[in-house]
Amino acid sequence: MSDRSRTKRQLMVEISSLRSRIAQLEDAKDTSLRDAGKPEQASSLDTLTGLPNRAVFFHNLTMAVSTARQDKTQLAVLFICLDRFKLINDTLGHDVGNKLLKMVASRLTRCMRQNDLLCRPGRDEFMLLSRIADKESAILVTERIFEALATHFVLDCHELVISASLGICMYPDGGDSADSLLRNAYSAMKQAKVSGTNQCRFFSPHLNAHEFSRLLMENELRHAVNRLDFSLRFQPQIELRNRKIIGMEALIRWEHSELGFVSPDVFIPLAEQSGLIETIGEWVLRAACEQHMLCQRCGCAPPRTAVNLSPIQLHGEGLVSGISTILDETGLDPHFLEVEITEGALLKDYQTAVTTLDALHSMGVQIAIDDFGTGYSSLAYLSRFPVSKLKIDKSFVSAVTTDQRSAAISRAIVTLAHNLGMRVI
Repeated sequence: MSDRSRTKRQLMVEISSLRSRIAQLEDAKDTSLRDAGKPEQASSLDTLTGLPNRAVFFHNLTMAVSTARQDKTQLAVLFICLDRFKLINDTLGHDVGNKLLKMVASRLTRCMRQNDLLCRPGRDEFMLLSRIADKESAILVTERIFEALATHFVLDCHELVISASLGICMYPDGGDSADSLLRNAYSAMKQAKVSGTNQCRFFSPHLNAHEFSRLLMENELRHAVNRLDFSLRFQPQIELRNRKIIGMEALIRWEHSELGFVSPDVFIPLAEQSGLIETIGEWVLRAACEQHMLCQRCGCAPPRTAVNLSPIQLHGEGLVSGISTILDETGLDPHFLEVEITEGALLKDYQTAVTTLDALHSMGVQIAIDDFGTGYSSLAYLSRFPVSKLKIDKSFVSAVTTDQRSAAISRAIVTLAHNLGMRVI
């Protein structure tokens, strides 16, 4: 590297460091100023950040809509939700989480223009009312917000990086009242969050219909989780040579009183997106272990019961200890439990997956890879994981007698698995 390139790189690092330091000083200064707010304003302010609360925001939005209607101008309502804030809050504690929210409020405040209004309705959410001329101006506001949050936050010896999902609703195209604007901005934010982290979406009528349907289903699913309104069905696993049952797979089912049977292909992704999957997954594990113990007492237990794990469960906190607790409380020997994970889940975070699966294998729990052949995984990865069984993806099996390629792929997987000492299903 030339001296000139090295000097340029050093300068960029110093500029980045200086920006971070300036952001830290501004975060601390703004937080101190808000903490010194007047007591008589408490009823109209968020107690943590000192920003206006939802009631103040709604009142000002109602007035702004009335003025914009008279003047034939536009408004933008931005609904901002921090990405993965719950993980930070749960991992580092509520004190760190609260300090981070104060710093985020400071940076968002610095993104505001004259006559803009920022509020915190609660949790990890913020709302911004901006009196702008057009959609392009709203985009500039979101760019400032993303840029403001891009610099890492330093607090209590932790360096944190946070992003946000933004939903934008414009008056008058996106709604003609404070209620509709807020509701539609929230819908757009939820759609942004589904698309990934650090995303922004504008509201559209089509989005509203889709999101409304999704929100209704999510609400019903939350009720089902609270009532544990699920059941298990058990699918036998049969040895072809002797037709004996060698295992059973526990499959969750949800029968809604009005919707009827809701497909797992519908509610499992929704549970993953809404943060309900770990609660549901824990229930499935416990219910499957209890059922196996019941079969043992009746003298009809299969050699093993398999339970599917979501990628979120595999890479989440406490999976190993949670399974250990369930096995202890139900009395099931770990060798009777098999967990199934998809091939794609192994690729998301290789090291975490290895650590988790090694710990489960050490306990005696069996590991199976589901839908094998569709995840484009490295064979080197396969040799590293403590896998005892491969389940060929049904897309190959369903055409194995009619399609030569499917037959060839299935034959190759069987040979590979047997050479690695694994079983195939």
